[in-house]
Amino acid sequence: MANGDNVREAFLIQEHYCRAMDAPIYARICAAVADGLSRDSAVGARVLDWAGEPTRDALPLRFMGGLHALVIAGQDEELASVFDGRVADDAAIVAILEQVLARHEAALMPWLGGPPQTNEPGRSAALMTGLLEIARRHGPRLELLEIGSSAGLNLLIDRYRFDLGGTWVGPADSPVTIVPDWTGDAPAPVPIEIVSTRGCDVATMDATDPPVEARLAAYVWAEKPERLARLRTAIAMLREKGVVLDHADAADWIEARLAEPQAAGVTRVLIHSVVWQYLPEPVAERIRVAMAAAGARATPERPLGWVAMEPDRSLAHQVIRVRSWPGAGDWQVLASAHAHAAWIRYGAVEAGAGIALPAGAKVTV
Repeated sequence: MANGDNVREAFLIQEHYCRAMDAPIYARICAAVADGLSRDSAVGARVLDWAGEPTRDALPLRFMGGLHALVIAGQDEELASVFDGRVADDAAIVAILEQVLARHEAALMPWLGGPPQTNEPGRSAALMTGLLEIARRHGPRLELLEIGSSAGLNLLIDRYRFDLGGTWVGPADSPVTIVPDWTGDAPAPVPIEIVSTRGCDVATMDATDPPVEARLAAYVWAEKPERLARLRTAIAMLREKGVVLDHADAADWIEARLAEPQAAGVTRVLIHSVVWQYLPEPVAERIRVAMAAAGARATPERPLGWVAMEPDRSLAHQVIRVRSWPGAGDWQVLASAHAHAAWIRYGAVEAGAGIALPAGAKVTV
């Protein structure tokens, strides 16, 4: 069980992330919670007595998602004044939050019960950056397998349009065009054809169901209305044509998919973004072992790839990595990225002092 100090540290770590990702209001709220949250409410007590590693469990994002849901639903004007920046004093923020936690206990408690479902379509830009490298190595035709798919919005990657530093990918008539702020050289344009997409999650969500859409919207940071607009357009695309999304354990599902016949001339690619931290270590290790075994069997006619966008928490950014077989199967770092891929820095990851993390909060793919 975390103690109150560990939880307060987790909110300070999240404050650091929010400031690094240009979300000053969320950063201010996290700092106020770290400084002043009490056990006077049942919600406050549950947060401060968290049973687990609060940063790895994304406790601050669970908490913030519940609060934002109240704001979107128009259920608390005082809280809305915090989320839109009208109230900016730490003590005033804490005073309002303490009242909010008390009067909305029944609504807020369920938000603490599971990990955030930030199914962010913008992350497809980071995954596409990696897929271009896989296509360069092994040819254009790719079969995508995504773990931690949530509601499946990144399984629409073949239907989105991307501008990756001037390299355009995807259908020109897509209703969603994703243009991250790009630094560095653009990836070399190569032919790419995504022949199929399929995903799994242990807690699949139907984004076309209005309550689920509302839940996903609550995890979009209030300071980023452009993300909310893109989310709703992507959900409209799902309503028009769905995706293949299985309810399954990631290791069970990957082992089964890797055992299926693979078409000649098609590279099978495992993809995931901001998922690894939620996998129990035995599940993560089974996936590593399964991929290594499948990599050993890979041939030039039936290659295997792996594209990951996962955090370097100490530096408050994501790292885009790829590996593939046949070959050594070593990880290659392609770029670093914002957590929602609002920006991508192509090339070697910049070194920095970063922040110290508890051992349990570190993520290793």
